[in-house]
Amino acid sequence: MKKKTIVFTGGGTAGHVTPNIAIINELNKDTWNIHYIGSKKGIERELIEKVKIPYYEISSGKLRRYLDFENVVDMFRVVKGCLDARRILKKIKPDVVFSKGGFVSVPVIIAAKSLNIPTFIHESDMTPGLANKISQRFATKIFTSFEETKQYFPASKTTVIGSPIRKEILTGDDKKAREFLDFTEAKPIITIMGGSLGARKINEVVRASLPELLYTYQIVHLCGKGNLDESLMSQRGYKQFEYVHGELADILAATDYVITRGGSNAIFEFLALQIPMVIIPLGLNQSRGDQIMNAKSFAEKGYSLTLEEEKLTSNSLTEALSTIKENKDQFKGCMRNSPQRDALQILVTEIESI
Repeated sequence: MKKKTIVFTGGGTAGHVTPNIAIINELNKDTWNIHYIGSKKGIERELIEKVKIPYYEISSGKLRRYLDFENVVDMFRVVKGCLDARRILKKIKPDVVFSKGGFVSVPVIIAAKSLNIPTFIHESDMTPGLANKISQRFATKIFTSFEETKQYFPASKTTVIGSPIRKEILTGDDKKAREFLDFTEAKPIITIMGGSLGARKINEVVRASLPELLYTYQIVHLCGKGNLDESLMSQRGYKQFEYVHGELADILAATDYVITRGGSNAIFEFLALQIPMVIIPLGLNQSRGDQIMNAKSFAEKGYSLTLEEEKLTSNSLTEALSTIKENKDQFKGCMRNSPQRDALQILVTEIESI
């Protein structure tokens, strides 16, 4: 039987890549040839190299919503990216292209449309990013994580499915985590995740709050590349890492509470694991406001508390943690009753149907 071929694309942040990896891991390698198109310097190259599939780089430019001379330069990069992607797709001849968004995905989707290749896109956030706003007109099918997002896309080709959750994230071993971290069962564990690049303000406030927090909690701090504090390496009950890979599932299995950014993929994973969250979304001065909307939706459904970064202090952080600790059962009950669907299996089934 002849193998089918799929090309994945998406990049810029880990959130645009990890859902693709979740799908890649579920596809039968005996029936699928799998390829990835990404940017030359994005985080997607590093992450995709770990799953050992062919990676192709193309030119990509940043898409801006404001006037800037760099828009002119980047327009040429996008055009070159379309030509790069078209050349690669003509060589690979995929049966379908799957995109998770990010600037690099736009040239790939446009090139696929020009070659009449079916294209699927998935939008994780409550409001679509500019890349998926552009790509929607070329897409065959569109999938969203939030019900509220459907209004931004053509109803005839849009389906709400939730966020594809990596299966391995659901199979962690809490005992292995405690051994790895040298933590006890006497205190609850907080895991702090500021995204793939970390978050300076969160890191600073957490470390300033350690004397008070460590009376009550043990802390796993994923602080981002280059953000380790050497003076705290031997602090009992506090473990810091730039990033974790294979150990993450175990750590989350042992985690009682999470402090996180408002990235959709991460918060849907915590929802699936039923871990109460304090969400500190990126502010409007750092983003288009998508994380604020994601956090608002989760808070309204009773899954999390929202703490604005502008109001983040040692006092506000400890108060938020005390609130979710005191109301842990209520948060977990709301999460347990969430209408979260098996988005990963839905997407695999849709891809297999090509």
